[in-house]
Amino acid sequence: MAAIYQAAYRRAALFCRSHSTYVKKMRYLNKLKEDDSLCRQAQTSGTFYLFHNLSPFLRKVEEKYLIPQLSAAEMKRILEKFKETEQWIEKSVLIGCSDEHVPHFALDLGALERSVIEAELKGSFTDLRKALFVVDEDSSSLLASAQALLRWHDSHQYCSKTGQPTQKNVAGSKRVCHASGITYYPQMSPVVIILVSDGSRCLLARQPSFPQGMYTALSGFCDIGEAVEETARREVAEEVGLEVESLWYSASQHWPFPSSCLMIACHALVRGQQLEAQRHQIAGNTTKAAFAQLKLHLLPRDQKGAELTLTALLACELLTSKLNCMPPANSD
Repeated sequence: MAAIYQAAYRRAALFCRSHSTYVKKMRYLNKLKEDDSLCRQAQTSGTFYLFHNLSPFLRKVEEKYLIPQLSAAEMKRILEKFKETEQWIEKSVLIGCSDEHVPHFALDLGALERSVIEAELKGSFTDLRKALFVVDEDSSSLLASAQALLRWHDSHQYCSKTGQPTQKNVAGSKRVCHASGITYYPQMSPVVIILVSDGSRCLLARQPSFPQGMYTALSGFCDIGEAVEETARREVAEEVGLEVESLWYSASQHWPFPSSCLMIACHALVRGQQLEAQRHQIAGNTTKAAFAQLKLHLLPRDQKGAELTLTALLACELLTSKLNCMPPANSD
């Protein structure tokens, strides 16, 4: 019995140690957000991710696209090349830190000459929509969060009540209007994305503006006062004229388009008779065997004709999880 308790204690200690790293990191980031002096000091030892008019800087190494992390010394050298002062660093925003508490910042250099920066750093500023599909999953999440925060600051430079300029704190976690005393915090708009199914088929919809062969799950913004469940039921009714019988949550994901959104993914179940009545909306019987072909139509091709990866998209995750629960095709 003592051996069992000792083993349980060791597992609990390991669990606490692994989580204490996360807790310490979150508390350190919170201190940086709350203490301007501490954050300003952290900028001298942190790393920087560069943007130009909200387009992230990437560097291609062999067949991979990487996001360079520039040191404070490298940032100083680049700014000196443009005869700019180090006060530019104050425009950066805190976007995270490593497990070793090395802070990460994002900085938009949109006022400087783009081609000169690209030549100096041997890379290129890339449209975010394309960048998200050529970097790995962790990097795409970081880019999306960083661009969303930079975009928020760019569009909230003035107080909505007084019209006076707002001032960001050093970390960029808020903006303050000193004339009114109002503090503004970055926000996300909740969006529900719903995969509708009758248990054996999934419904995929398309807009008239979509390229040929492109389909997606239904989605829509939450209205004021709505719960997620209410939004999902309303969107399905509005878009395809179906009534949801049951609904369950699947996952969530930040999405930077058209502005910062919180995508909340749900599965919705409807009666098969309803799908038959709305057959013109149905993409077809979606089975496991057909998924390999179908998933290529969830997104348009890029300019080079290469298929864009779907691993980071909730629409793909919803469809994959649903198909894994479906019976094989033609099984009676």
